[in-house]
Amino acid sequence: MTDDQVVQYVKAQMALGKSEQQIGHELVAKGVTPEQVKRLKAKYDAGTLETGDQPVTAGEGRSRAQRTTGETSVVFEDVIQNPEANEVEPASVSKIFGHNVFNSRNLTFEPNENVATPQDYRLGPGDEVVIDIWGVSEDHLRSTISPEGSIMIAQLGPIYLNGMTINQANDHIRSAFSSKYSGVDNEATDIAVTLGQMRTIQVNIMGEVSTPGTYRLSPFSTVFHALYNAGGINDIGSLRNVEVRRNGRKVADVDIYDFLFNGNQKGNIRLQEGDIIMVPPYTQLVNVTGNVKRPMFYELKPSETLGNAIEFAGGFSGDAYTEMVRVARQSGKEKELYNIAQAEYDSYRLNDGDIVTVGTILDRYSNQVELRGAAMRPGLFSLGSGISTIRDLIRSADGLAEDAYTSRAMLYREAPDLTLVAESVDLGAILNGTAPDVTLKRNDVLIISSVREIFDRGGFSIRGSVANPGTYPYAENTSIEDLILTAGGLLEGASYAKVDVSRRIVDPMSVTSDAQIARTYTFSLKDGLLLGDDNEFVLQPYDIVEVRRSPNYVPQQFIEIAGEVTFAGGYVLQERNERISSFIKRAGGLTPEAYVRGANLMRKMTEEEKAARDETLRLARGSAGEDSISIGKLQVSDYYSVGIDLEKALANPGSDDDIVLRADDRLFVPGQISTVKISGDVMVPNTVTYKPGLKIKDYINLAGGYGDRANKKRAFIVYMNGMVARAKKNTPIEPGCQIIIPSKPDKQAFDWTKALAIASTLGSLGTMSAAVATMFK
Repeated sequence: MTDDQVVQYVKAQMALGKSEQQIGHELVAKGVTPEQVKRLKAKYDAGTLETGDQPVTAGEGRSRAQRTTGETSVVFEDVIQNPEANEVEPASVSKIFGHNVFNSRNLTFEPNENVATPQDYRLGPGDEVVIDIWGVSEDHLRSTISPEGSIMIAQLGPIYLNGMTINQANDHIRSAFSSKYSGVDNEATDIAVTLGQMRTIQVNIMGEVSTPGTYRLSPFSTVFHALYNAGGINDIGSLRNVEVRRNGRKVADVDIYDFLFNGNQKGNIRLQEGDIIMVPPYTQLVNVTGNVKRPMFYELKPSETLGNAIEFAGGFSGDAYTEMVRVARQSGKEKELYNIAQAEYDSYRLNDGDIVTVGTILDRYSNQVELRGAAMRPGLFSLGSGISTIRDLIRSADGLAEDAYTSRAMLYREAPDLTLVAESVDLGAILNGTAPDVTLKRNDVLIISSVREIFDRGGFSIRGSVANPGTYPYAENTSIEDLILTAGGLLEGASYAKVDVSRRIVDPMSVTSDAQIARTYTFSLKDGLLLGDDNEFVLQPYDIVEVRRSPNYVPQQFIEIAGEVTFAGGYVLQERNERISSFIKRAGGLTPEAYVRGANLMRKMTEEEKAARDETLRLARGSAGEDSISIGKLQVSDYYSVGIDLEKALANPGSDDDIVLRADDRLFVPGQISTVKISGDVMVPNTVTYKPGLKIKDYINLAGGYGDRANKKRAFIVYMNGMVARAKKNTPIEPGCQIIIPSKPDKQAFDWTKALAIASTLGSLGTMSAAVATMFK
């Protein structure tokens, strides 16, 4: 419908008393799209919509539209402002083939009006006739055929054209115009009649469609376009027997399946004014399910058979059992089941409501044999195509693998009741021709084992001082030298005096348990070769070769010394039990500025010590209370302080004070220091000058005295050499030491500031948190 037709339709339907919702549904059913409605709304908002009486300009707006058209304007506004609410609800999604063709918004079947007027098109009231005259006389006339079927021509009067084709109208007008225009009789003047604005025709669509009723359509519309405008065929409507009636008689039978399957539009005729389209209910509807390409409901004519139904469903799928189909039928009392053989497909007639089920083929092969194991190309093979015996099967698999065990192969085959039966065959004898060949049967499975599967050939293992220790595959006649070479050779420090080979005790005939579970063989090497009478020793599966490390081989171990020594730096340990005194002697001795009592030693943790530390921290995390410092925030180091008395060690070499050094030790000898640090819960933490003879209370007074929460009984002193002592009345104070006064615990809240200050102080001195914890026990 054109925009003007939409407007006029709204006005006419309002005059009949229809509601806005009814008008909206009818507009959509007549092909008015939501886009067209939105376009009309935009024109209405801009004030440029033709209302029938006069156009409304953009400058005058809505008030002018309402004055000129009254209540019709308001109703039309309601209709076009809500196009979504007026859309016809789509038909229920049906699995009946073809029913969704005419209710899809992607298909309109709209006729093409931009083509030449068909020769059989007959003019009628409402058609606009365009008459062009050229030659001796020239003119251009446009006239619409009146309801009486004629056009009005000046000086000639009415000319009747109703029911004529364009060619007939052209001849009739030429004859009539010969009295008005000169040159028409002798063809000096030409006349051409064409069709301008076309009329609409009124068609009745009745029966099983979504929205039956009367529709105004283009005169070029066909049956398909009319069905689309009616919302398509409903779930009980027929797609095979659509009728078109004209002037009381049937003029066309439409079989939509003929169009969908064959592209034949024989019954899709062009409609004329007053045509009636009748969609009757279906006669036979069958359900085709199972292994077909398009399982759905299909409508059949009485003359069509089961073969036609399968053809409509796209034919059988690849895995369909085609020899027979199953038909379930309702007899009126109960259901009945029929098995239809393939020979009856084209003659068997179906009834309404029948369910046709196409089964699937069996999940097995009718001509399969299988070869597994030690063959060049194991897999599935077809029985009968050149393969009928075991020899044929092995030949088709390109022969046996090199490691095939031919003395005994297993043939598994099915008994009549499908149980498996195992048979052993001498494969070597069959291939050599010394034993009869075995004929294969369907689903036979021949399994050929590998020698490596029959006889266990475990690998060798080599450990210890070799470049690439690990496990290596077994190879016959492998010696110890061969395995060492395979493992990349001996490392520096490997012992030539002792190479052990551990071997399992294998006694398949044993019936009792023995206390001995392994045997060990010990060998000596020279230049990578065995010495003595055992140089022909051959390794066996699962042997383990252990190359020991020479007991006298120790890589260089470094220690460091810094501070007030003559030659500071890194040194290599020369003896296993080298002590501090000899180490300082090697470094050239101490300088005159050295403060011997302040010397300290830092030692690197061993792997065992690290593991113990980590376990202690793990336990501490689990038992930490709410008032404890977060264990996770402690910064642990791989070095810890060792308390030493360097003065006594130098005075008594070899004594207990002269401790034995270890790899990665770091000895530091500071210069002279003349200060003492007071920290913790004192009034003013401070660093003061060391004065001989002063007691601990004197130094605390130099820091302003104890704080309010000072825990005097827990005070302690950390000396520069790493020693920690409980602070008592007569505890000696030395230069460089630190006096620490802890705070009493707060029952309400924990003093994080002081705790972190203490932790920071301890960290700055390089002491262990464990030492502090000991003082608090």
